Amino acid sequence: MLSYQHAYHAGNFADVHKHLTLHAVIDHLLRKDSSITYIDTHAGRGLYPLDAAETSRLQEYRDGVIPLWKARQALAREPLLGDWLAALASAQPDPSRLTHYPGSPWWMGHRLRAQDQQWLFELHPGEHEHLSQQPFPAAAQRIHGDGLKGLLQRLPVKTPRLCVLIDPSYERKEEYLEVAETLLTAMRKARHAVMLVWYPLLPAGRHRELLEALRDGGLRKVWYGEFTRQAPSEAERGMYGSGMLVVNPPWGLDERLAAAMAPVVAHLGSPGSYRSGWWVEE
Repeated sequence: MLSYQHAYHAGNFADVHKHLTLHAVIDHLLRKDSSITYIDTHAGRGLYPLDAAETSRLQEYRDGVIPLWKARQALAREPLLGDWLAALASAQPDPSRLTHYPGSPWWMGHRLRAQDQQWLFELHPGEHEHLSQQPFPAAAQRIHGDGLKGLLQRLPVKTPRLCVLIDPSYERKEEYLEVAETLLTAMRKARHAVMLVWYPLLPAGRHRELLEALRDGGLRKVWYGEFTRQAPSEAERGMYGSGMLVVNPPWGLDERLAAAMAPVVAHLGSPGSYRSGWWVEE
C-alpha cells in the first residue's frame, strides 16, 4: 500500500514533537567533530508548502506549529525550543512568515558538515519525485526504495557515528512488528548507533506491539517521550498522541527535551501532557 502522503499532516503536533526530538539529538551529536551518517527511512517530500492542496485540506498545522510560531519572540530564549524555532525561520523564503514546514530530511540536512553524509529513502514514487526536486546538499543521497530494507543493506556504515530516524505511516498494522524487527537487526549490526523511532498513539493501542517486541528482543538503553493531546477515549479513531523512542540517547537529552516540551504543551492547549523516561536501562 502506497497511499500515505505526509503533506496532509505536515506541521501537526506530532511533527513538532518528532522534529524537536530530532533537533535535540543532532545538537548533541554535533558537539564532536567525528563524521556522522544520517539515515531517514521514510523521508517524504522534505519540504511542505502550507498552501499546497494537500496541506491546506486538513490544515493540521494550525493546531501544531502555528501557535508556537506566533509565540516565537516570547519563546526565543528557551534553550532548545528557541533554537528550533530559529531554525524553522531559516527554512522560510521570508523568515518573517511561516509558509513552509520542513520535514525530517531538512532537519537533518541543513546541519550537514563537510565530513557527514545523508541517505534519504522514500518508497512512494510521487513523494520521491517531490523529494528529488528539493535543493538538498550534495552529500544527501535520495533513494527510491524501501527504507527498512535499505537501512539493513547499508549497515555497517563507514563513518564513526550513525543517526537513524524510522518514521513510517503505520497504515498497515504489520508495520509495527516490521519496525521492531528492523530495529533489533540494525542494532546488532551497529550497536552504538543512535536510533530514533516515531510511533502514533491511537485508541487501538497497536504501538504496544512495537514496544513489547523490542522489549522481548532484549533491546537496552532506550529512552522514550510521549506527547498526548487528549485522552484515548476522546480520540475516537484519530491520533491522540505522539511517541518517540531513542536508542542510545545522548547524555542530557531527557532533561533538555522535558524543558522544551513544557512550553510546547502550554501553547498547544489543554488537556495536553508530556511524559518521558527510561524504558529499559542497563
